[in-house]
Amino acid sequence: MTWTFTPDLAAWLAAVRPAVAAQPVPNTQLVTVIDALERQGPDAFGSEPPFFGTWTGADGLVAGAVVQCPPHPLLIGALPAQAVRELGAALGSEPQLSGVDALNARREDARELAAAWGRPTEVVEENRLYRLAGLIAPHPAPAGRARPATPADLPLLLEWVTAFKQESGESGAASEAALLDRLSYGGMLLWEDAGVPVSLAGFFRPIDAVTRIGPVYTPPELRGRGYAAGVTHAATEAAHAAGASEVLLFTDLANPTSNGVYQRLGYTPVEDRVEVALT
Repeated sequence: MTWTFTPDLAAWLAAVRPAVAAQPVPNTQLVTVIDALERQGPDAFGSEPPFFGTWTGADGLVAGAVVQCPPHPLLIGALPAQAVRELGAALGSEPQLSGVDALNARREDARELAAAWGRPTEVVEENRLYRLAGLIAPHPAPAGRARPATPADLPLLLEWVTAFKQESGESGAASEAALLDRLSYGGMLLWEDAGVPVSLAGFFRPIDAVTRIGPVYTPPELRGRGYAAGVTHAATEAAHAAGASEVLLFTDLANPTSNGVYQRLGYTPVEDRVEVALT
């Protein structure tokens, strides 16, 4: 049983794909990252080279994976308990992990890994993963209707997704390339009221019939009118139409409004993930 770390994207993808695909719900973020790396290459998330880790169990099979795409935190997928303990030890001894200053993991795993760091840490974000149990239309229905976004909407999408990232504490601006990729499969929707865009929601490309809703954004001055519920409902229907049988989403635990909206639409909690940073 051991961790192996490498900068070799092709080798890592070949090794981890079966383990990640076997647990697509807790590994949903890894699935998204893998898809972006395959489509856009190692610089999909920034100019600094990413590095990758695989956990091999006692049976010789890969049973877990991690990836860091700077400047983003070390992203930790679903891991066996032994793998978490060994990763904690590696954080203090593995040279390739020496630059890690933040991690994104399931709450229980993050607690153990943060303790293994041996330095003060701070939870900077708490998110809850939801999965759709059965889609429920928003009630009362908001004014307006949804439509697929088109390339003509790109300036607005760039503005709103950048605003979403800023509100969420994410670094950088929206990626035009990523948005164009979303548009290529109908993965961005706008809600219009009286013909004017008032909210947006997207969904990631379905992979093995699993997708995730996000981002969902309404400008502050237009909130409280049900637009986010309407466009999320529409994006969920569009994700099903695009081939997804399993639809997931994350929401910030610090935002009770969004958590309530998604549950009223039929989403149920799965697990919590946290981002932990060295202080």
